[in-house]
Amino acid sequence: MSLRDFISKQWIDVIDWTEPEDGILAYRYPMQDREIQNGGKLTVRDSQLAVFVNEGKVADAFGPGLYTLNTNTLPILTYLKNWDKKFQSPFKSDVYFFSSRIQTDQHWGTPNPITIRDKEFGAIRLRGFGIYSYHVTDAKAFYSKISGTRDIYHVADLEGQLRNTIIAKMTDAFAGSQVPFLDMAANQGALAEKINEQLKPAFTDYGLALDSFVVENLSLPDELQKVLDQRISMNVLGDMGKFTQYQVAQAIPIAAGNEGGGAVGIGAGLGAGVAMGQAMMDAVKQSASGTAGGGGAAPAAAGAAASLTTKFCSECGKPIPRTSKFCPECGKPQA
Repeated sequence: MSLRDFISKQWIDVIDWTEPEDGILAYRYPMQDREIQNGGKLTVRDSQLAVFVNEGKVADAFGPGLYTLNTNTLPILTYLKNWDKKFQSPFKSDVYFFSSRIQTDQHWGTPNPITIRDKEFGAIRLRGFGIYSYHVTDAKAFYSKISGTRDIYHVADLEGQLRNTIIAKMTDAFAGSQVPFLDMAANQGALAEKINEQLKPAFTDYGLALDSFVVENLSLPDELQKVLDQRISMNVLGDMGKFTQYQVAQAIPIAAGNEGGGAVGIGAGLGAGVAMGQAMMDAVKQSASGTAGGGGAAPAAAGAAASLTTKFCSECGKPIPRTSKFCPECGKPQA
């Protein structure tokens, strides 16, 4: 080293870092052409951690506090350097600061639906989204596995890795839970706790602690949601026979309030609808009884043949032979 280089060097007496903005996880203290003075001060503020790195090797780590840099506070670095003269000379080392504040309101979601096997619906595709929070707890592990030698490392740089980790663990949780989708959607808090427990080891491996994990919504793709809505509607309707009777009862006052041909037409259509519904229910009952008795083929064939030789009166709705010109019940001419 020339005399000019020696004079131009700057000796560092105080090392500290004030976060200029939110969203910074790691910051490399500027050390170019600078050396740390023996006995210098290191200030690590609350919600911060610091790490000394010598020749690519992680040495000492510090939590919040004020430290005087000497052989007592830097035992590992002293060992790596093999200093003599009781550590009296300035030394060169890289210093990294880490924010240990809780990073809140981090969003996760499934960019594409994930396929799982459901007890009730079979294979379904599921979407989900929510929020989580975390903070840095092990500065050495975070430096070695995540941030490395970068001058600055942001929350956004880690977002994709954590989101993919969450989705992978979320899929495993769904596959192993054997809980139907409808039960999952109704117990999102319990589901979030289960996923949280599965995620914690992965976060710990990165030097992080997962503070909270929230499932805000679980849903199906639009086409599957429509099928689910139809199924729910059918369950709400319940007994189709009673529902048909209800519809008939609702239509009678409407038909009575119409005069002339309108009332006749509505009455004829109503009668035909009731008769057709009754015939359909009778056919279903006959088919079920035939299957239970072991002779399902013959009744089914008979029902099909009857439907080809029978029609319904346009006036009273009673079933009559298809070739009849007049209704034997009400005498109405037939087309």
